Amino acid sequence: MFEKILIANRGEIACRIIRSCRRLGIASVAVYSDADANALHVRLADEAHRIGGNAPADSYLRGEAVIEAAVRSGAQAIHPGYGFLSENADFAEAVAAAGLVFIGPRAESMRRMGSKAGAKQLMATAGGPVVPGYNGEDQSLATLSREAARTGFPLMVKAAHGGGGKGMRVVHRLDDFVPALESCQREARNAFGRDRVLLERYVATPRHIEIQVFGDAHGEVIHLNERECSAQRRYQKVLEESPSPFLTPELRAAMGQAAVAAARAIGYVNAGTVEFIVDADGNFYFMEINTRLQVEHPVTEMVTGLDLVEWQLRVAAGEPLPLRQEQVPQEGHAIEVRLYAEDPDAGFLPASGTLRALELPAPSPRVRVDAGVEAGDTVTVFYDPMIAKLIVHDADRPRALSRLRAALARCHVAGTKTNLAFLEALARHPAVVEGRIDTGYLDRHLDEFLDTGAALPSPLLAAAGTALLLRAQAREAGSARGSGDPASPWAVADGWRLHGRAPRRPRLQAGGQVHELHARGHGGDWQVAVAEASHAVAGARLADGLLDLRIDGQGHRLAVFMEGDLLELHDGHRRAQLRLLPAERGEGTGGGAGDGRVLAPMPGRVVLVKASAGQAVVAGAELLVMEAMKMELTVKAPRDGIVSELRAVAGDFVEADAVLAVVAPPPDGAAAGTAPGTAEEQA
Repeated sequence: MFEKILIANRGEIACRIIRSCRRLGIASVAVYSDADANALHVRLADEAHRIGGNAPADSYLRGEAVIEAAVRSGAQAIHPGYGFLSENADFAEAVAAAGLVFIGPRAESMRRMGSKAGAKQLMATAGGPVVPGYNGEDQSLATLSREAARTGFPLMVKAAHGGGGKGMRVVHRLDDFVPALESCQREARNAFGRDRVLLERYVATPRHIEIQVFGDAHGEVIHLNERECSAQRRYQKVLEESPSPFLTPELRAAMGQAAVAAARAIGYVNAGTVEFIVDADGNFYFMEINTRLQVEHPVTEMVTGLDLVEWQLRVAAGEPLPLRQEQVPQEGHAIEVRLYAEDPDAGFLPASGTLRALELPAPSPRVRVDAGVEAGDTVTVFYDPMIAKLIVHDADRPRALSRLRAALARCHVAGTKTNLAFLEALARHPAVVEGRIDTGYLDRHLDEFLDTGAALPSPLLAAAGTALLLRAQAREAGSARGSGDPASPWAVADGWRLHGRAPRRPRLQAGGQVHELHARGHGGDWQVAVAEASHAVAGARLADGLLDLRIDGQGHRLAVFMEGDLLELHDGHRRAQLRLLPAERGEGTGGGAGDGRVLAPMPGRVVLVKASAGQAVVAGAELLVMEAMKMELTVKAPRDGIVSELRAVAGDFVEADAVLAVVAPPPDGAAAGTAPGTAEEQA
């Protein structure tokens, strides 16, 4: 076994590998960019080495810098994690040439399987089930357009190198093919350094099933059963589970055999995942092989009780697989969700910021948290915005879902937008609960999973007001204890009057609504009026983040998170976020409005400017393309008019709400222009 390894990655996966190394007595070496100088994985590792600037191309994608750090540290092997260099065959060969061990498959296998196109060709040659399409070397626009028409629509355009939902587009008609192709190629080039694509017929309502495989250097290959990853948004997995609620025992066995056969065909060594799509009739088709550890590997670990990173280390050190196929355990049901810094209400735009608060459920044999950040850390614009993975396990699927909902209710993040409420809606949605979700369901029915801005019920507002009153009461009592005469009523600033305590009127903002409460009482008993409703609150007690109270005689227990003027409540079913407004503050208005300024919707980099100063445009015309955290977003004109200013050029890094352009109204009587790139302009 190795004595010291270097981890060529960051964030959650680097921290996870460090934990296995620590348990096995292996020293860990971290690498970091300038943006990650104080990151959690740097703090956890036994030693850490700087490898470059903020952007991945200047740091984590610099293979030579990673290898130099490994040699300098005395590491014997390099674990690439997932993403970055994990599926780069040239890097794997360079590691071996430096006298180090690459903890992953052979470079030859990576070259054959690391390209989706090459993998499909291999599967087709071997007689495996593949979806009709095109994966040839000729990447000219004419050939790709011809092959798109031949394959038929709907059609998937997919980056041949990469994963994680990046560089994928669904095209429904030939007229939309070229713009989708160009966008896919740009995104693939930026995320993976290569822009080759493949085309395949889009299978309607498919399930996404993947088989975890493992091979050793002694010729043995086994699988560790399946994971279902059908809950996806724009091809990005958001919930993974094992076993699949869709597979029959016969289909599970057939897919396992097909996966092992595929791995054997290329002499596969170490961890890999064979991915399939399955149609409604149970026909399965090969998608790709991921020649690395998957983000969702903890799901398999929870149902098997195995440490897949430990298996990787042992196999890389030359040891045989620890188990034979018939010895692989499978117990209960496991589910994983990914907590991201992103804004679901704004199209899931990536978010960034310092985590002022981060509370996650306490780890236990049934609840696992794999996080790459702690409270006080910063989610930057340079990398994937994952905060943590939450994994639960129980005896069966219904109980695992119940445990997931309870674990999510204990989460709280302050300092950045998150997808937390979205995940909670996902865990309760009938399509998930009933196990009938397909890969396109979320995109077709996204409004079912988002907060529609429905008004909060008045009992919940009364509970929120009670929590704030209890906090104020505790502060007042603390001030009294610090005074010269704690028993004096004048020492307590609680609104006491000769004829009783003065009413309190906290103002709470929830979304775009402001609610003024009228509360009279003390010591846990209040009469709280909200608009036309009045509620009797009794026995209120706030301790250890839990609010216990009776509202109109009915008992309630809510999780409460308070920070400054921000308040978050969770009643076990829904999450409510509110802000306490000072009495003198108005209700506030949102920004924006019709001055023609075009604002950056997120912090990120401008990758393309599609308009020019003085150009006439119509509302919705594409002006610029931005990229952050490997995701592209098109910025459009807010109204008809003339582009009077362009304040950004390709390559600029901008902050959220930075002014990118200004669209002035058209001259009186002038006709609106056409959008850049439209048929009228091209003519």
